[in-house]
Amino acid sequence: MISDPQGSVLVLFAIFCRIGACIMTLPGFSSARISMTIRFFLAFAVSLAMTPLLFDTVYPRVSGGGASLIVVIVAELLIGMMFGLVPRFYVLGLQFAGSAISMSIGLNTPGASDILEDSPENQMTNMISFAGLLVLFMLDFHHVVFRALLDSYAVMPIGGMPDSQKMLITLTDTLSQTFLLMLRLASPFLIFGLMFNVAVGLVNKLAPQVPVFYISTPYLLLGGLLLVYLTIAAMVMQFGQYFPMIFNF
Repeated sequence: MISDPQGSVLVLFAIFCRIGACIMTLPGFSSARISMTIRFFLAFAVSLAMTPLLFDTVYPRVSGGGASLIVVIVAELLIGMMFGLVPRFYVLGLQFAGSAISMSIGLNTPGASDILEDSPENQMTNMISFAGLLVLFMLDFHHVVFRALLDSYAVMPIGGMPDSQKMLITLTDTLSQTFLLMLRLASPFLIFGLMFNVAVGLVNKLAPQVPVFYISTPYLLLGGLLLVYLTIAAMVMQFGQYFPMIFNF
């Protein structure tokens, strides 16, 4: 390994392309609250740790140098981004569920500063998305992702362009499964909001002179928050338990 310093550096750089692209899109690590310097050193440390394990696999592909390295860099970046986008779509699905829950229970508060990103989100979405990501870290999802990256060199060997069709199918399947799961998690709140609004609409038809909207909104919010209190633990735990099924591609 030390006999060819240039080849060793190229091996580390090739591994860094896949690992760095994954960390660039991986939820939690790609948060706007984490500085670019920390992300860079984290990706470099993980790449350095994987280099002895992958040296014999990667070295024959990059030792020649030349224009072929451009193909290697592009392919490694695409593969790493795909491995990072799959869990990122999954976490974004929980933000979608949080927004649907907030609308269903009438919590239409102005967007506040997000805990993870720069985009404004309401307090309910912030709490649910942060709790789900915290559960994923407690279940060591990042270890699962890094292990999958290590095993990916046997499935997607370095040196060739990945199959873009299979990558798109993987991402669309992830979006489909995530949407169905988040719809199941948010279904109690959607049903509650629908039934409550139908009941309020009937009352409004019976007594149109009564400002039903102003009277019913506190009860809608109170019932929704009580439902959140009763179901938040089960919802977040199911979110964490389904992650291996989504990431098992």
